[in-house]
Amino acid sequence: MRTRPLKVALLGCGVVGSEVARIMTTHADDLAARTGAPLELAGIAVRRPSKVREGIDPALITTDATALVRRGDIDVVIEVIGGIEPARALITTAFEHGASVVSANKALLATDGTTLYDAAALHGKDLYFEAAVAGAIPLIRPLRESLAGDTVNRVLGIVNGTTNFILDRMDSAGAGYSEALDEATALGYAEADPTADVEGFDAAAKAAILAGIAFHTRVRLDDVHREGISDVTSADLASAKRMGCTVKLLAICERAADGRSVTARVHPAMIPLSHPLASVREAYNAVFVEAENAGQLMFYGPGAGGPQTASAVLGDLVAVCRNTLSGAKGPGESAYTQLPVSSMGEAVTRYHISLDVADKPGVLAQVATVFAEHGVSIDTVRQKGKDGEASLVVVTHRAPDAALSATVEALRKLDTVRGVASIMRVEGE
Repeated sequence: MRTRPLKVALLGCGVVGSEVARIMTTHADDLAARTGAPLELAGIAVRRPSKVREGIDPALITTDATALVRRGDIDVVIEVIGGIEPARALITTAFEHGASVVSANKALLATDGTTLYDAAALHGKDLYFEAAVAGAIPLIRPLRESLAGDTVNRVLGIVNGTTNFILDRMDSAGAGYSEALDEATALGYAEADPTADVEGFDAAAKAAILAGIAFHTRVRLDDVHREGISDVTSADLASAKRMGCTVKLLAICERAADGRSVTARVHPAMIPLSHPLASVREAYNAVFVEAENAGQLMFYGPGAGGPQTASAVLGDLVAVCRNTLSGAKGPGESAYTQLPVSSMGEAVTRYHISLDVADKPGVLAQVATVFAEHGVSIDTVRQKGKDGEASLVVVTHRAPDAALSATVEALRKLDTVRGVASIMRVEGE
């Protein structure tokens, strides 16, 4: 074992950063044995130096993150501060001054990962980011390395624990959306401002990263169609149950059937109870990867949390340090296919549509005609009427999302349709 330590700089010392520092200290001997050299925590950049950080040497604390990454003797920079700036500038500066980088920054990677990849390649350094997607679940490395010789056609999964907890409570306990969100907040699963989670921004960033790696093409956050769960109602969950389904917020990344384009989308969807994702409870994550030769692979585990995310960060740290010692370099960006990212309208899916209609003869025929005019085939219809009012639930076969959306807009214009009560996609069949 080499006796001279590898020096590590830590940017951020919040929930994840403090766990990284703790594990580096308490498991120093094990990490050294696995890496091949001691790891020295050389500095920790924070915004609030006066905050008490139990178990962390105050001498390591600095508010000058730029000076820390510019030192020139740092081997690896761990970035867990999040956001776009100053994280982007700090990471590129770290590369310029000879350090490799381990990041958990999904927002930056999804928004401008190309800049980071290019900077790492220019300076011959590593960029690892397992912790950016699905917490402790090993997912990035299998896609980048284990499946590098295969063709991935689809990635489908639950990648946000907050929304999964809320939907699970609405389904299993009959809670309303607001009640379930309050419980998630009380338990620490939801932030004081839950917008990034419940409106799908967090999941969309992860979908962009997964799609880019899986399909060897550049996919940015803006390329991902995004819908959140704030409009999901107890009635939607009840309707799903009648179909033998439940509702999950899904990230879906797909290669087109002809292989010439890809789509990436995040939205709530009904999935059959027989599908493995339907049984993912609480704040857990699970991701299905469908590859041409490997078939279906499922990755499951805690998708967030300090110790869990720190585990992924430290796994990357060990890998990067091993590369540093051997003079090797990990995988960089693989975007050779340069496939276009299609719009949501080109995605092929199914719809569950609930209509409030007049309870009189001919309504079903009118509705069926609208579907036929837009080239959307009906799978099942369920109708219930009382006192001149009726509900009509239609489940379609697979069709382009644009055709389904146009169908819904045409249905709204029918005199016999009083309102469109609910629209939800159906996946996993």
